[in-house]
Amino acid sequence: MENNTVWTKNFKLITLSTIIFAIAGEAINLPLSLLVFDETKSTFLSAILIISGMLPDVIIPIFIAPFIDRYSKKKLVIYLFTLMTFTYLLFAFIIRRISFVYNAYLIFSLVVGTISVIFRLAYQAWYPDLIPIGFEHKGYAVASTIYPTVMIVMAPVATYLYEHLHISTIFFIVVALMILCIVSLIFIDNDTTEDTERKVSFDFNEYKSDIKAGFTYLKQENGIRNIYTYMGITNGTGFGSQMMVQAYFQTAAFLSTTMLGFLRSAETIGRTIGGVVQYRITIPREKKYNITKFVYTVYNFMDMILLFMPYPLMLINRFCVGFLGISSATIRESSVNSYLPANMRAKVNAVFNVILSFAMIIMQIFSGLLGDKFSYRLVCVIMSLIGFLGIFIFIVLPSNENRKVYESTRVEA
Repeated sequence: MENNTVWTKNFKLITLSTIIFAIAGEAINLPLSLLVFDETKSTFLSAILIISGMLPDVIIPIFIAPFIDRYSKKKLVIYLFTLMTFTYLLFAFIIRRISFVYNAYLIFSLVVGTISVIFRLAYQAWYPDLIPIGFEHKGYAVASTIYPTVMIVMAPVATYLYEHLHISTIFFIVVALMILCIVSLIFIDNDTTEDTERKVSFDFNEYKSDIKAGFTYLKQENGIRNIYTYMGITNGTGFGSQMMVQAYFQTAAFLSTTMLGFLRSAETIGRTIGGVVQYRITIPREKKYNITKFVYTVYNFMDMILLFMPYPLMLINRFCVGFLGISSATIRESSVNSYLPANMRAKVNAVFNVILSFAMIIMQIFSGLLGDKFSYRLVCVIMSLIGFLGIFIFIVLPSNENRKVYESTRVEA
């Protein structure tokens, strides 16, 4: 049945669950990072905790993706969400009874990171099927607006929770929110999606064949490979630059961590407004490639000059970066997921997650080493130059291959 709006029952429910999950995530992430630093007084140990949650993204996606493409995405998402909720609940009871033990939080981060990467793959493979055909751009515009909007509201709330409640109590609140997510997901219908479970035996040879199929597809699809490679580079350099910006604000006499908070809020507001704009406009397919190419270039330039600007202009800089970043992300996600066959999404997104996680870990180490030897401003310039090189090699030079992806349309199977 053809729909004349993106706001079908399924899309409303998946959006509601995503909003609640985003609130839960923001409610615990900031208090958790504040607690670890307060207890350890070590940025290195805080970074190790973050990396422990990212390590599963480097290892697991390639091997688990074939399973996800073969079974009901709805069931997988609900099962994994339930397992994650139980993990949070168990850890809440544990930390309620013991004092701070760094290794316990390290194990928790690793376990949740493992569950999350599988959950995210299933969610990413399922989400496109819940968007009515013809409304992909609006659907991803809505999705890309959720987290920035929640971040604006939840940042002060999360700080308040940390200052007034025991960390275990915050965990219990998050568990309650996650249960609400599960309930909303249960009511999503499967009859209008391709979310069917294949009732076939799954042997090891077939498993290897599926993994090989994902790599073969990427080998043949140069456009997808180019886009994903560049995204790995730009996310890695962006993560490295973010570390330098934070260090700069913490060490410069005329700046402060409070001002850093406002800087991040400016970018978040830009993302939110950009998401609203993306929802309301329709970008012609033939213009998508040129728009993203322009945005990538401006984005890198804005990162390069950020620390050379007076603070008021820094705020404008970050607002523009947020606005532009969400615009290119919406175009890329809607185009790539329209281009990918439904049975290849999990496999290809698995490779994408591995590239992103690996690049972020490497760049975090690389930029950290540079930051110890050179000025934070210079490191940001180096990161941006790497980004410019990535744009030229993977986006500009293979224009015909990339344009084919950006100008694709999704058809009903």
